[in-house]
Amino acid sequence: METISIRISDETLRDGEQQAGIFFSYPTKQKLAYSIAQTGVHGLAIMPSVCKQEEELVKSLVLEGLDSLLTACTLMGKEYIDKAKMYGVKRIILFYGLSDRLLFLRDPQIRLLNEFKGKTIDDNIPAKVIEIIRQNAIDTIVENLRYATKVAGLRVDFAAEDASRADFDFLVQCIRSCSPYIENFLLCDTVGVLSPEKSYIWVNDLLQRTTGVAFGVHYHNDMGLALENTLQSVMAGATLVSGTFSGIGERAGNVAIEQVLNGLRVRFGIEVKGINYDAIAAVTNYIEQLGIRPAPPYSQTAQRHESGIHVNSLFSDPQSYAALRYSTIEVLFGKWSGVSNFQYLFEKQLQNPQPRNQYEKMRSVIKSLAVEQERYFTANEVLELWKNGVFK
Repeated sequence: METISIRISDETLRDGEQQAGIFFSYPTKQKLAYSIAQTGVHGLAIMPSVCKQEEELVKSLVLEGLDSLLTACTLMGKEYIDKAKMYGVKRIILFYGLSDRLLFLRDPQIRLLNEFKGKTIDDNIPAKVIEIIRQNAIDTIVENLRYATKVAGLRVDFAAEDASRADFDFLVQCIRSCSPYIENFLLCDTVGVLSPEKSYIWVNDLLQRTTGVAFGVHYHNDMGLALENTLQSVMAGATLVSGTFSGIGERAGNVAIEQVLNGLRVRFGIEVKGINYDAIAAVTNYIEQLGIRPAPPYSQTAQRHESGIHVNSLFSDPQSYAALRYSTIEVLFGKWSGVSNFQYLFEKQLQNPQPRNQYEKMRSVIKSLAVEQERYFTANEVLELWKNGVFK
């Protein structure tokens, strides 16, 4: 049996819990964290900025000696980087969407221009505008990477959200710009559009065009291909795999870590250095006992969204986080929700706009209720709370 030294980065407590409808209680998260640590994975990702409970979890795990394993998923912005350092973590993942679709939706300059209001990247956007949003993205990313490494003194990975739909030459440019500051560049297939053949060629071509940076892969399972895409990417030279145990996660989930590890072992005769294979079943069995499974690819259940970051983009562009063109988006509400969840409900679905401050109040109340009651809320439940004056 050959042994290879690739890194396995676990996202069960972050991307896994972002599966619409999942809520892990604080004790459950603690138990999962220690159980996952026993498997020998090389990173355990948590997003402390989501709510106070996540902050406390990170601080607790740091104090209990898991600081070398923890990775804080961190939004762009010096205030978020400073907070991550304050929690005691030593490594962060900064993430940013690199497809033209997401760049166009999120560029702060473009959003202020009336001529582009209500438009998406599909609306014949001038090439000069595309050039501007791409350069703005690189400038923002490099500024934050430089601050995180040189000022905050953190170890940093960069996750290129929606990289599989990004322009190849722009992606290469971005990798080259990031390489002086990062340890790993994560290529994200955010809506699961890759194929096994393309995955191998894509990673191989990127390795040929760049130097000095290790590639990780973070693939979603919308088309049911996350496992094979990940295995082919490792065969092509990727040296980090980011996924979740049991494959839970947004829409149809992430690649399942146990499937990657056993797939390499059984199909290719490869074991990953440092992994305790005997400890894997304890994690997957516990998740199964909780009654949690990923939604099937192509299913309507896989079109449910709770993450505020995603709903914010879906509000303006239905293709931003949905690979299936004719799916019906269902928005849920919980601790991962943002203002956009409520805006989507009242403006897109009910055509009954509310003031911005009302959305903010709804978000705060739902986050608190979700943590207190350890649950999520459906649109009908939110409307019932609204009618009963809970958000006043």
